[in-house]
This record gives sequence, structure tokens and C-alpha cells, in this order.
Amino acid sequence: MDLHQLLKHEVTPESSVPYSYTTSFPNSLWPNNNPRRSPYSPYSPFSSETLSIGYSPGEATSSHSPLEPNSPFNPPLGYSFNRPAGTISGQSGYEFGSPCVISHQNMHHALQELETVLMAPDPVPEPASRESKRSRTQSPEYPLGAPVSFVTRPIKQEPLNVVKQLLIRCAEALDDGRIGDFKMLEQETRNMVSITGDPVQRVGAYLLEGLVARHENSGNNIYRTLKCREPESKELLSYMRILYDVCPYFKFGYMAANGAIAEAVRNEDRIHIVDFQIAQGTQWITLIQALAARPGGPPHVRITGIDDPVSKFARGDGLQVVSKMLQDMSKKFNIPLEFTGLPVYASEVTPEMLNIRPGEALAVNFTLQLHHTPDESVDVNNPRDGLLRMVKSLSPKVTTIVEQESNTNTTLFLNRFMETLDYYAAMFESIDVTLPRESRERINVEQHCLAKDIVNVIACEGKERVERHELLGKWKSRLTMAGFKPFPLSTYVNSVIRKLLGCYSDKYTLVEKDGAMLLGWKNRNLISASAWH
Repeated sequence: MDLHQLLKHEVTPESSVPYSYTTSFPNSLWPNNNPRRSPYSPYSPFSSETLSIGYSPGEATSSHSPLEPNSPFNPPLGYSFNRPAGTISGQSGYEFGSPCVISHQNMHHALQELETVLMAPDPVPEPASRESKRSRTQSPEYPLGAPVSFVTRPIKQEPLNVVKQLLIRCAEALDDGRIGDFKMLEQETRNMVSITGDPVQRVGAYLLEGLVARHENSGNNIYRTLKCREPESKELLSYMRILYDVCPYFKFGYMAANGAIAEAVRNEDRIHIVDFQIAQGTQWITLIQALAARPGGPPHVRITGIDDPVSKFARGDGLQVVSKMLQDMSKKFNIPLEFTGLPVYASEVTPEMLNIRPGEALAVNFTLQLHHTPDESVDVNNPRDGLLRMVKSLSPKVTTIVEQESNTNTTLFLNRFMETLDYYAAMFESIDVTLPRESRERINVEQHCLAKDIVNVIACEGKERVERHELLGKWKSRLTMAGFKPFPLSTYVNSVIRKLLGCYSDKYTLVEKDGAMLLGWKNRNLISASAWH
């Protein structure tokens, strides 16, 4: 999933993007009357025949925002955060054990306070103090939930298994080379899928397009065309922001990474953060604020932000935008801060580019990036493992990794298809908790932020397939072979995340495994977060 540039936005007032944009729906059953050849199938949800429906910022935020009047995401009135005794004071907007309320302002305070707590000096060893610390770091086991599992006109809600079985039969026919059967099944399946249907119907619409593209060898053309057709940067950022807000497993994955970094550098005077996918740079807002408020004065912070040359579209401009934001933060919070931007692909980074300085505590961050770096199945030089070995040679105090918990790298096509169906069905189902079926925001989020990645996984092979996810176990093997050892995530942060997840839905899950964290929906893990040194 191309979420390294889509979702890396902290929920802060400073980084908010108004929900204002134009919605494009495919017209009817997406007939394509353009005589010029299109990379899409005749009934594609990506067809150029669209109906534009515009609405004002007021309509977007009042009629379709997740912040509805009776929503559990409304701003609270005077809630307080139950902190460990002797840490910090202030209002964060949360009171554990009471009804949870989520807002951008509250989440910002929660993230900042967590990082401040983790960077506070160690208390004087006293029996009572040790007992207090032990009690706040232990969290109960979270019970797992029950198992889970493009047309714009209304469509009958078909049984989940019927749609799944048709999609699987389509994939099997294509994989077996039974093209006649595939085309008949394709037409039958089209009557069962819809971008306004239930989660499996919506995922099915994009999966079916991926199968057609695989048959026609047009997957890479679709992937490139969709990138070129992305909306204006402010419009795209609004879609990304909505997805980030309604899928808490992404924001909490970043939260776990920031917590590990905060804990590793809390006593350091000079800190160097190397972010291998800087995006808008907003992951670091709350951490910088917490560092600025550190007892004894702020440390000197240096951030090296790496971003591939094609990601500036999602940012709205080049890396100078990130530099300006960090400069403003340096002045506002009176913290010495340097930024260096590297517009190169991660696999091309060398130690010389990073300008490692003696005396600096190094933290390296990989969030939704490593799966885009080719491995030995694509390139005999194995850039994925080579990048990890290079980072280990720099002796970082901590290296954080956040990745989709999905197995789509080297598995056979049919297994990859089943995995993608299961993964995105769970994700789309979780989106329904906040955005209703008829929501135009939901349609735009799924089309602009997720659809092209689904097509890439299903329709592309070799170097053209850039969405190559691996499970936490595989990442552990790669990191261990590169010389890393686990750096356990903070159990305190994990316990806070567990509470905050419950504010969204009791169907979200958090599993702690060997010092790492798995965030998911019902019985499907979606995101893994881990730290290493």
C-alpha cells in the first residue's frame, strides 16, 4: 500500500486539512465511450467517464464528517488524563475508565504527554516508586473479537460468501488459463460488486479490475495512470487525512514508534532522527514538542528526511515544505533543530549521505516504507536486506518499523489474491464504523488512497509490483540476520493505545507479541509495529 506518503500525518491542529474537495463518481456502470484505448476495462471503476459532485467545506464537515453531533468523536468537556503519579500535569482530554471521546486536539495532547512521560528522568529508586512504575506498565490481555472475514447505483446486498466465492473462482480461472470461464465469471461477478455496497462488494470491485488488468497486462499502466490522475495536493491530503482519522491502527502504529524513540533518547543531549519516508514530516510534531519541554532543557535535534522523488505531489511541494515547518517549530518551541532533505529512493541511501556525527544518539524510522524496497525475489542484489544491514552498521540506539501485516511478497498468485481479499475486506469493514456506506468521503478515500495499491498487488509482477508486504515474522528474520536485536515497545504506551482503540470500536484489537505490537480489526491483524537496536 502506498501509505508511506498517504497517511503519515499526526492528528494535530497545526497539520489539519479541511475536508473540502470535489467528488468524482464513475457514471452508471462505468461505460467508456472514449474511442481512444484506455488502460481500464470497459466497466472499470477507474473509467474517465465521471460525474463531478461538488460541495462546500461546511457541507463536508457537517454532513459527512466523522465528528457528528452525537458521535463518540466529539471534543470532550474537561476530561483529564490519569497519569502515573509524579510525571506531568495538564489536560489531555482523556479519562481512562470513563466514556472515551476523541478529537484532533485531544489526540495531540495524548501523544505529546506520552512522549513527555517516556522522556522524563528516571525517578529516585524507592520501593513505592518501583511498585507504582510496575503497576502502570502492566496491562490486561485484550480479548480478541469474533472472526471476520463499482457501481454507483444501489445494489442488492449479496451474502458475503457468494461474492467471495465468485471472486475466487474468477482468480482461479485466470490462473489456470481458462479465459472463456474467466470472462463469463467476470460478467457474473460485476453484477455482485459495488463501490457503494458492503465491504466485500467494494473490495471486490477493485479486485475484479485487478484481475481484468492482469489478463490484459495493463496493471502497471493503471497504476501509473492513477498516480498521474491524482487530485490536487490539498484535495488528496484531505482524503489521506480522512483515512488516517478513521483507521486508528495507522496513527497508533506511528504512536508506538514514537514512544520507542522517545524512550531510547530521553537522556540524550544530541539526537539524530533518520526518517526513511519523511512525507509531510508531521510524525515528529508531538515528539519535538515533548523534547522542547524536557526537564533540564531541550536537546539538539537533527532530522534527516528521505523521500523518493515522486512523493512531493502528495506533500504539495518538495522537501523544503518540511524544512519550513520544522524551522517554524524550532522558533516556536525554542529548540535547536536541523533538517536535511534527501530526495532519493531508500535503497540508494549511503552512510555518507546521512552525515553521521560522533556524540549523536541515532534513531532510524521506517514507517510503511520497507515493503516498497525490492528484495531478493526482484533484484539479485537484495536491496531490502542490504538497506537493513547498512542501517545496522550505523549503530542506531533504536530502529522502528511499522508495516502492513500482510503476506503478498513472494507468495503464489492465488494465495496473494486470497490474502489481499481478506486484508482489505477487514480494512473496508473498519472504515464503515465511522464513514457510512453512502458517504462520498468514503468512496473518495477508497478510490484515491487504496484502489491503485490493490490493483498493483493483483495485476503486476516483477519490478512493476511495488506493493510487497511481509508478515512480522519475516521482518523479524530479516532484522535478526542483519544483526538487530529486539527493543521491546513500551508496555505503558501499549496500554494507553489499547484504551484509545476502545474509544473507536470494541472490534479493534491489540496483540503484544515478543515485544512487538499487532493492531487489527476483529481477528485480522492489519499493522505491526516493532523496535530494534
